[in-house]
Amino acid sequence: MAQGSIISLTAADGHTLGAYKALPSVTPKGGVVILQEIFGVNTHVQHVCDEYAADGYVAVAPALFDRVEKNLILGYTDFTHAREVVAQLTEAMLVADMQAAINACAPARFVVPIGYCYGGAMAYLAGCKCTGVAGAVDYYGTRTIAFAETMSPTVPVMYHFGAKDQSIPMAGITKIKTVHPSGTFHIYDDADHGFSCDERPQFFNAGATKLAKERTLKFLVDVMQ
Repeated sequence: MAQGSIISLTAADGHTLGAYKALPSVTPKGGVVILQEIFGVNTHVQHVCDEYAADGYVAVAPALFDRVEKNLILGYTDFTHAREVVAQLTEAMLVADMQAAINACAPARFVVPIGYCYGGAMAYLAGCKCTGVAGAVDYYGTRTIAFAETMSPTVPVMYHFGAKDQSIPMAGITKIKTVHPSGTFHIYDDADHGFSCDERPQFFNAGATKLAKERTLKFLVDVMQ
């Protein structure tokens, strides 16, 4: 069973940030950077890290909000505070902090960012701007649509979207496909936004979560070869 711990990372610009890191009990297959929802590195994000460590991967979840408020964990309805924090983070800051987490996945030879909601778009950004990544996985990243206006990934990306997600209309998904036609897109008919978070029962979809995880694990094997 994976045993995670809180660590400290240092970005290239000297900023120090916290992170949750979980190690596998076997020789790592690779590394994954788990990128938070807009609520911070909470117990759900830590649990996701533990699950990937149990699957054989070094898993690191950087606290992307630390540049604004250290150790910030928000409730699932505190969108106002979350957006205020997000507004203060620049692309350069986020890339630097994600790069620090990617580097912290050593000794894993291959690293893939996997993000959810806000973190889904961050995974897309990492696939465009960070070095040392073999691919990226974007779970319902609303802000991906905006990133697609100015950049496209340089690595393979797998996308997971819920058909019932009002924040990511099909027109937005089509826009991403136009920018990144080689991406692997999965749409889950009975799933809403945030369908993979079991701490939000009104959105959690066990079937879609299971299938998306199976597809993601296969993607990791494929891009890390």
